[in-house]
Amino acid sequence: MMKQILFAGVIGLFLTLIGTPLLIKLLARKGYGQYIRDDGPREHASKRGTPTMGGIAFILATVAAYFLSKVITGKPVTYSGVLVLGLMVGMGLVGFLDDYIKIVKRRSLGLRAKAKMAGQLLGGIAFAVLSLQFADSRGNTPASTKLSFITDFGWTIGPVLFVVWALFMILAMSNGVNLTDGLDGLATGASVLVFGAYTFIGVWQYQESCANGETLTNPNACYEVRDPLDLAVVSAALMGACLGFLWWNTSPAKIFMGDTGSLALGGVLAGLAICSRTELLLALLGGLFVLITMSVVIQVGSFRLTGKRVFRMAPLQHHFELKGWSEVLVVVRFWIIQGICVIVGLGLFYAGWAADK
Repeated sequence: MMKQILFAGVIGLFLTLIGTPLLIKLLARKGYGQYIRDDGPREHASKRGTPTMGGIAFILATVAAYFLSKVITGKPVTYSGVLVLGLMVGMGLVGFLDDYIKIVKRRSLGLRAKAKMAGQLLGGIAFAVLSLQFADSRGNTPASTKLSFITDFGWTIGPVLFVVWALFMILAMSNGVNLTDGLDGLATGASVLVFGAYTFIGVWQYQESCANGETLTNPNACYEVRDPLDLAVVSAALMGACLGFLWWNTSPAKIFMGDTGSLALGGVLAGLAICSRTELLLALLGGLFVLITMSVVIQVGSFRLTGKRVFRMAPLQHHFELKGWSEVLVVVRFWIIQGICVIVGLGLFYAGWAADK
């Protein structure tokens, strides 16, 4: 069991550690550098021209790590694992097109808003529809039409509303990670923590799966998740790949993930939550992304209603930069906030299991 997870994590880490500098050289040779907003913090001006689209590195590394771990261990791929990876690749492709247009046209805005939304909707709908197919011997599909927190609860919303709900989650998390990706290593490091949490959740759900029958520690609190172990393998591959990328992405960043990476990470986080039946728990496990997104909502809402701004600049990380915090200080403290969110989220996940004993 643990061999798949170990191999996926180590391979993902190795591939991005050695692959990212090769990508940096390739992007630099082609002149694919980051465009920096003129209205952003002045300290960011020095980042102009840093290679972007670095998400290519950890997307490819994650996919390779997943399939190589299967080849090495002789274990089959699963529908859940392939669907989650497919969502990541699809959202990453939308981000890649956005980044490419920014670079070619040398402007801060890439794809038109309607085109970008259309791409995200197409990928999200495909994932949502397919995730309700491919039932196993127990009748479990990768996703469920029931809402979930730490497991499914009684409200069944039906396939149509499920697709709408899945789209909301995918769009919210994709844009949340995208907004968080404003400082060196911030979104990457925060994502590593969440992927670590989902690795643990997948292993726990596998050990306490209802399919295990008499070997269950707690038969009253088992999990009806289609492929929990494979979700842990995907999470471990992502965690390793993002850790390797963070080596090059941390301050001073040699490469940025771009929308290629941020949309992919947000999409795969939503996919993991949907397939592991922890949809509402994701709001806590990914608490930093939610907090930063809400800072933008508050800023825009306040300005439109009152003409006044709550923060010096949104997203929230730039507010603290303008207050005099160094970039590294903001990143480390925000990582701490994300770590607390993950600890509390995992605590609630375990407490929900223990409460039914």
